[in-house]
Amino acid sequence: MVELRSYCEQGVSLQRVWTDGGFTPCFFFTLVPSVLGTLAVLLGTLHCVCYARYGTNMEPRFVPRSRLYTLQLALSVLLGLQALVWMVFRVVRDTPVPGYVVVCGCLYALAWAWATALLRVERKRVLLRDRTRGHSAVLLLYWTTAFVAENLAFVSWESPSWWWGFEKPEQLVEFAFWLFRYISSGMLFFIGLKAPGLPRRPYTLLINEDERDVESGGQPLLGGAAQTQSAWRDFRRKVRLLLPYMWPSGSVALQFLVLLCLGLLGAERVINVFVPIYYKNIVNELTGGSQWNTLATTVCIYVLLKFLQGGGAGVLQVSSVNARTFLWIRVQQYTGRVVQVRLFAHLHSLSLRWHLQRRTGEVLRSIDRGTSSIDSLLSYIVFSIFPTIADIIIAIIYFISNFNAWFGLIIFICMALYLTLTIIITEWRTKYRREMNTLDNNAKAKAVDSLLNFETVKYYNAEDYEVSRFEEAILKYQTLEWLTNASLALLNQTQNLIIGLGLLAGSLLCAHFVTEGRFQVGDYVLFGTYIIQLYTPLNWFGTYYRVIQRSFIDMESMFKLFDEEEEVKDDVNAGMLHYKQGKIEFENISFSYVEGKEILKDVSFTVLPGQTVALVGQSGSGKSTIIRLLFRFYDIQGGCIRDRRPGHYQGEAGLEVEDAAIAADIHDKILSFSDGYGTQVGERGLKLSGGEKQRVAIARTILKAPQIILLDEATSALDTQTERNIQASLMKVCANRTTIVVAHRLSTIIGADQILVLQDGQIAESGRHEELLAKGGLYADMWLKQQQASDSDSASDSEIKDRRPEKLQPPSSSAGHRHH
Repeated sequence: MVELRSYCEQGVSLQRVWTDGGFTPCFFFTLVPSVLGTLAVLLGTLHCVCYARYGTNMEPRFVPRSRLYTLQLALSVLLGLQALVWMVFRVVRDTPVPGYVVVCGCLYALAWAWATALLRVERKRVLLRDRTRGHSAVLLLYWTTAFVAENLAFVSWESPSWWWGFEKPEQLVEFAFWLFRYISSGMLFFIGLKAPGLPRRPYTLLINEDERDVESGGQPLLGGAAQTQSAWRDFRRKVRLLLPYMWPSGSVALQFLVLLCLGLLGAERVINVFVPIYYKNIVNELTGGSQWNTLATTVCIYVLLKFLQGGGAGVLQVSSVNARTFLWIRVQQYTGRVVQVRLFAHLHSLSLRWHLQRRTGEVLRSIDRGTSSIDSLLSYIVFSIFPTIADIIIAIIYFISNFNAWFGLIIFICMALYLTLTIIITEWRTKYRREMNTLDNNAKAKAVDSLLNFETVKYYNAEDYEVSRFEEAILKYQTLEWLTNASLALLNQTQNLIIGLGLLAGSLLCAHFVTEGRFQVGDYVLFGTYIIQLYTPLNWFGTYYRVIQRSFIDMESMFKLFDEEEEVKDDVNAGMLHYKQGKIEFENISFSYVEGKEILKDVSFTVLPGQTVALVGQSGSGKSTIIRLLFRFYDIQGGCIRDRRPGHYQGEAGLEVEDAAIAADIHDKILSFSDGYGTQVGERGLKLSGGEKQRVAIARTILKAPQIILLDEATSALDTQTERNIQASLMKVCANRTTIVVAHRLSTIIGADQILVLQDGQIAESGRHEELLAKGGLYADMWLKQQQASDSDSASDSEIKDRRPEKLQPPSSSAGHRHH
């Protein structure tokens, strides 16, 4: 039988919290398991009830297999067993045993049993309304409390009632138990932030991932609000992508600036330590009656350090921070330039298929935000996060070594709570920020697309519809913006509360030691100065974390652009394509835009130097596809156009051709503009008509004088008279040049050396104009229909003119005509 002597050891009561320089074990081992048991049993029970009533079982295919989750379970079980083993050890060692040992062992075992049960519940069931990921707040709070509680043992470092003396074998065993609890609870806390046993995306989104937005017809090009995972996901990959931009490998001068900035950063850490120390010395020397020379020297050194530290000496202050900021400008410019140039080059290397699917406004917004986010990310990580962490570590070490462990504990607890709550709340806010970015992209994409298609909007009288769509997108964005700002206000208030409580506790303790004579007045000044100096960057730490997280979120869209693979790539050891004589050869070409639907089927033909080959056929037969393959906008699935490298044809071929402005019959029209050839025609030639755009394009290609000429409906937007003028010029320009013509008007390709008739992606007929007419096949049928349509149109025009009422006849006076 276990004999209980009393609840606490002899001479100690539960009301006595502190003795012999540390907590009483009775108080400590009653308080900690009581708090943990309350959290686990009360909150855990409520948590389980909610999951049982409002949750649903997760489908096994969405639950990841993870060794870390197995480790979580094992540590939770072992911590519960450890409590029972510790209780048995104390019962065997102490007879009679204090009552708090039994209470502690039972409560510890119960609390960890509940924590293990909660861990299993969260892996099996999920709340459908929960659009976040990771463990619940109950488990995270429990693990945090358990880890912080084990750190409280450091407060009793000098107490003989604890195990820190290592003088007896029993103390070594107690230390082993504590070390196991400390390591295990710490691992559970940090692993719990990652939540390896739970889906990486919110379950609500996983079960609906096949649903697509009706308007966009699929997921957004650059990712959307569905991705609410932590912004720190794939952190290693993102940092690896950032490293080339952090170190300017191509410039020795910029490398020197980077090293100089890092040196100034180290000097700032040293200055931050000595500023409050010299302030303390000034106060002690003033109160202690030191000589003037000594006091003046101390004051001068303090002012110099404060001057170098910066912090409000004026706009023109010279400090290490300002110097570092100034020197970093060139490095920051290098980073922005390299990122934008590489991304711009990468976008040009992507296939036409990707560019046809892109949203220009969304891509531009992603590039702008991604570039600026890299600049801010590097600055905040290198010059804010690392220095702040270093200042915290230095402060804890300094106060423990020069004051006592209580001050180090106060700082440590404040830092732990501050950082933990900052991370948890900020991670919770992530989904709002990401959704806000998506809606921002959507609003800007709608605006850009609508303005680029201004003519189409006018044609269909859709101005009000476009405005209402844009307003709706802005309203959705502003709703998420409000949620983002409201959650930010909650985070700021939580941070201020923790900082204020820590400052109050430390100030009261320091003031108490001063009144007892253990500290000097300068020590209180040192503590207040150091803490305020420390809390200033700490107060910004939440901002740093949010900015870094937001930068990662903003960079995700840009990284997705970098991740877009080039569809058209060179074969290994591909040779250069030589075509000095302008010969083009297609050999058994097969191609499809979408798998299972072939556009070209076993197409073969040869265009000899100087020849003109025409491609005709019904819409969708593959004529324009052949032109695109010549420019290698896509790679073929079968056959070859001889080994070539991307972009080679672009240097020698043009889509539409004539002999500059005069040959393209656009010269007189250009001269009629107010600024002549200097006229601004607007984005994408918005101020020009369809025929004028085509003639300008023909003129530009003629000026280039390419060896190979590709004409894809070169005169489709021209009137009959202009078409005839350009056709005459085309005959001169195309002489002695390899020419491929795609045309619907068969009258424009009568003089071609060879005419290929395409049907269902295959060459159905080939030959000259007369030969194909003589065959009486597809070409002859197309020719006959076009001739009949032309004759019918001419007859209809004559009939309408003859029947037109006299009152509609144009006036014969010399007055100007009014055009409608």
